[in-house]
Amino acid sequence: PPPRRPEAGLPTIYAITPTYSRPVQKAELTRLANTFRQVARLHWILVEDAAARSELVTRFVAAAGLPCTHLHVPTPRRYKRPGLARATEQRNAGLAWLRQRHQHLPPPQPGVLFFADDDNTYSLELFQEMRTTRKVSVWPVGLVGGRRYERPVVENGKVVGWYTGWRADRPFAIDMAGFAVSLQVILSHPKAVFKRRGSQPGMQESDFLKQITTVEELEPKANNCTKVLVWHTRTEKVNLANEPKYHLDTVNIEV
Repeated sequence: PPPRRPEAGLPTIYAITPTYSRPVQKAELTRLANTFRQVARLHWILVEDAAARSELVTRFVAAAGLPCTHLHVPTPRRYKRPGLARATEQRNAGLAWLRQRHQHLPPPQPGVLFFADDDNTYSLELFQEMRTTRKVSVWPVGLVGGRRYERPVVENGKVVGWYTGWRADRPFAIDMAGFAVSLQVILSHPKAVFKRRGSQPGMQESDFLKQITTVEELEPKANNCTKVLVWHTRTEKVNLANEPKYHLDTVNIEV
């Protein structure tokens, strides 16, 4: 028999990435794809905030060289005000796709879900850590919440609190990039979604995690939550002050 590929037995990592049109979009997606391409058994669920798939992202996905599902759902205009949570509809669309795809397959279905925003930087080590998630795993996030890092505080292998600079009273004081969920948990809680109604800014993670787990059950990763393996780097705001109002170049270039 042919030798078994070492990744054959690995659970698939599903990375849900909401994305929207802006000057840095293709640059951010390129950086993310360059990371994901190095991760075995990763399926990218890219969800555009748009009424239809854009040509830019469609072309990008076709050339990315990654297992990728390209979805789109627009954020209703009433939710586009500053201070309101972003990407709720897009993350829920990714969850719906996952459940639909797996609902008729027999368990066990080994897999891990992770919300991978396109403005973060991810260490490859993070994917090794999250792949062994049994229910919900957690780890620190760098450059977030007005601090160098935020993290779950761990004692005797259990999460007992949160080191955070912002609203430490949250039930799960954690960033979207700070946790992963086993596919089995997602499938066994079919109604668990991100909420719009009654959800306060910054409470999206807590509102979601409350539906599927408790703080006592969380699995600390990254050396008992003492290593930063993901950073909320954000690309700086682009200076387009010298961009002409009308197209002056002789060729049309996608950026």
